[in-house]
Amino acid sequence: MITVWLPEAESEALMGGLPQGFRADVWTGGPDLPPSADTVEVIVPPFDVADKELARFAELPRLRLVQLESVGVEWIRPYVPIGVTLCNARGAYDGAVAEWVIGVALAHLRRLPRFERARQEQRWDYGRTDTLEGKSVLVVGHGSIGTALSRMLAGFGAEVVGVARHERPGVHSLEELPGLLPGADIVVLLLPRTPATVGLVDASFLAGMRDGALLVNAARGALVDNDALLAELCSGRLHAALDVTDPEPLPAGHPLWSAPGLLLTPHVAGSTGRPAVRAMALARAQLERYAAGGPLANVIGEEGY
Repeated sequence: MITVWLPEAESEALMGGLPQGFRADVWTGGPDLPPSADTVEVIVPPFDVADKELARFAELPRLRLVQLESVGVEWIRPYVPIGVTLCNARGAYDGAVAEWVIGVALAHLRRLPRFERARQEQRWDYGRTDTLEGKSVLVVGHGSIGTALSRMLAGFGAEVVGVARHERPGVHSLEELPGLLPGADIVVLLLPRTPATVGLVDASFLAGMRDGALLVNAARGALVDNDALLAELCSGRLHAALDVTDPEPLPAGHPLWSAPGLLLTPHVAGSTGRPAVRAMALARAQLERYAAGGPLANVIGEEGY
């Protein structure tokens, strides 16, 4: 019998029951480990586990697989012992995050924040708005979420240009990014946080964007240099929509709270009920692969994603 730790009492039901040959304990991320610490082989950890609790993975002698509910791995990767496989939930959040990007892009183009402010002030603030149709959208990070977003954008008549770490048919490499920025009306960030992507969106990157363009970050806050972005927002040259910030949560008094031309949401792009079900279904399929000794999905290798 293979022991797996699940993040919630409801997790087993969400995944449609455990595969044959497994038994489960629940570990919610607290300091008290389940009594099966000496036998657990697979952990599906909850979100937001304290570093000191993650460090206890080193105490689990039979741990072989850590399967995440999240796509991002930077928060847990340093605590996964050598010899233990780490896998993420790539694919579980594609639709939800892509919809958020579409939503904030439309809110910006159709000037919804302006009209909401006018409503609160009881002003009839008529004005022409814009549309996604015909816009050039640069999708930086063209994995499963970027692919889903590209399909949605095509339905609005937008022109999509994809960028990924490595060039492939129809997708440009990161090295080509500086030459692509000036042609984009909207730049969407979907890259993971890695040493190579932290601070990618600096003053030079932003200077390369055309006047009036929209920066959308649904990736990680650390990809963007806050000071450089604030300078562009305060000048009125660029606009932004952020679902992630660095630091996060954004502390009271931080200048991003009052920055002009910014639509800010509290890391909710993937926070819907459907991705949670998909993440647990993915976890169940992973347990089946593990038990069968077959190749695992979404393995995070030495180079990251």
